[in-house]
Amino acid sequence: KIFRGLNCIFHPPQLKTPKYYCEERPPKMASSSTTNNPRFLMFFDFDETMISENSDDTVVNLLPNQQLPKWLLDSYREGHYHEFSGKITAYLAEQGITKDALLSAVQKIPPNAGMLDLFRFLQSHQQDFELVVVSDANTCFIERWLEHNKLGHLFRKVFTNPSHFDDSGRLVLQPFHSHSCPRCPDNMCKQVILREYMAGREKERGGVGFQRVFYAGDGSNDVCPTRALGPQDAAFARRDYPMHKLMMEMQQSESTEIKANVVPWVTGADIEDYLAKIMKER
Repeated sequence: KIFRGLNCIFHPPQLKTPKYYCEERPPKMASSSTTNNPRFLMFFDFDETMISENSDDTVVNLLPNQQLPKWLLDSYREGHYHEFSGKITAYLAEQGITKDALLSAVQKIPPNAGMLDLFRFLQSHQQDFELVVVSDANTCFIERWLEHNKLGHLFRKVFTNPSHFDDSGRLVLQPFHSHSCPRCPDNMCKQVILREYMAGREKERGGVGFQRVFYAGDGSNDVCPTRALGPQDAAFARRDYPMHKLMMEMQQSESTEIKANVVPWVTGADIEDYLAKIMKER
């Protein structure tokens, strides 16, 4: 991995809805009318959760020597990974890496083991699950991957950093929002996104909340959103990745910050097995 970052407290700003710039039209997302007020809400991270790689690493591998120059690596500032990603895409464009090459590489990233089976399971129970992506990647990469894998229709919403290709063919990234969380990257606090989304959906559903909320991730910045979950909810942490290690440390220190059940996963089958058991409790 090049870098990946950080863990936060809640201070709700006004969320910006990401705009889609990559294609003429974004992949079709599920609407509330087709999901019939599902009982469960599930959030997915993208890099190294839904997909098997970090998409930034994937596009860096398009370079002839498959690595960034030292001066660029040294420009990274802690907590400003999004800024660093913008420098990466600018450098790739300068080296002649085209829009088509970038998007082609991203769409070929394989899903994590068992993830497609998990999504088939969730689709077969679409009346019970509302799905959302929350990622520090960008719209162009996520849209292309979902479209290529015919998964866009499963997700009611995708929260990620807006992006577009400029006239020179460079992928330009914008921060998702600003926030006051001291433990999250400056461009995105996923806990803020979860709390805002859950509150908004409860209002849209006539004051009816979700029975349970689930969050699947891998990185240290996936710890913060789990603080928005309750004791009936579950945080799926990829085993031996930063999210899992940090949450294990918090549990061992008897921290009260995490109320949700922490469920380690290696493949999508681990998540599917847990959700199948929940379904039998109906």
